Amino acid sequence: MLYAIPRLTRQQLAQLRELDELRTRLDGETREPRRWVGRLRRQARATAVASSTAIEGFTVADSDALDLVDRVAVVDDGDEDRVAVASYAHALRHVDALADDPSFRWLDRVILDLHFDACAFHDAKRPGRWRTGPVYVTRAGGGAPAFEGPSAAQVPKLMREVVGWLQRGDLDAHPVVRAAMAHLHVVSVHPFEDGNGRVARIVQSLVLARDGVLAPELTSIEEQLGERTADYYAVLQQVQGGGYQPQRDARPWIAFCLEAHLAQAQRRLRQVADAGSRWGRLEALAEQRGWPERLVIALEQSLFGAVDRAAYAAEADVSPATASADFRRLLDAGLVVASGRGRSVRYGASARLRDLAAGRA
Repeated sequence: MLYAIPRLTRQQLAQLRELDELRTRLDGETREPRRWVGRLRRQARATAVASSTAIEGFTVADSDALDLVDRVAVVDDGDEDRVAVASYAHALRHVDALADDPSFRWLDRVILDLHFDACAFHDAKRPGRWRTGPVYVTRAGGGAPAFEGPSAAQVPKLMREVVGWLQRGDLDAHPVVRAAMAHLHVVSVHPFEDGNGRVARIVQSLVLARDGVLAPELTSIEEQLGERTADYYAVLQQVQGGGYQPQRDARPWIAFCLEAHLAQAQRRLRQVADAGSRWGRLEALAEQRGWPERLVIALEQSLFGAVDRAAYAAEADVSPATASADFRRLLDAGLVVASGRGRSVRYGASARLRDLAAGRA
């Protein structure tokens, strides 16, 4: 038995209509291949990855998250935070591959493989395999468990039900509602020894990605969940009631997810508008100084956490020597500041550049 999709209220149906309008606008704003759109999408993905892993205690700096998602950073196996972020990013690349696969079918192996992608660095937690023992979610203040998953013996059968529902169930439901229910199903069965929240969020992203309206990084609510982690856990506990009780009403969870989607879509539209304006100001700055257009990339990168020469060279498609010369030019102009030494040197935006990019100067 799985949770049933609740009958939506008039308010929730109105929210879905509003969300559809916002998603259509966002699709229109991001469909054209503008240079800044690609960067915005990478930043959105890095934020989603960092937010989702931070929920479970793995934290990295914003600039590190972007480098890890872009695969330009070296990952030390001894740094569990960075490995967890890189692994989650790998799982989302798997989502991209599955999103437009015409032969795709929901199978238990899909969910097992996504778990392996995200959690392979935890060998002791049996990545890619269902759990064989009990599992509990502890309360922040201690005491009795906030949630106890169904017995391990039930997991294979329950996950077959989840996979069957993903393939055939409620196909006429709105994709956002269906994705929210997929998240609830997986996290409530709690089929793994560890990483259940991560995999539930990845499955939610895959359901949305298969919808095909927007790229996963533009539809994901992981940033919202990361900012509202206490509310996220609270609403799950409210719906679950401390154990696997799929007869309970899932309406509070749907309401929470709809609010998160609306907030995230509105945020993305603001970010798109800001990114377009910012890129235009940086282009004007480069043109005024007679600089090559590629320096706009370096300026934009420096505004979002310190960037190194390799990351700039890769995106601008220039040699290391040209990258060094470009950053010297920006240093001399007082637009970036350097930190570190040798190959470790990184460049961040100066206060002057931040004012220029924001239209304050």
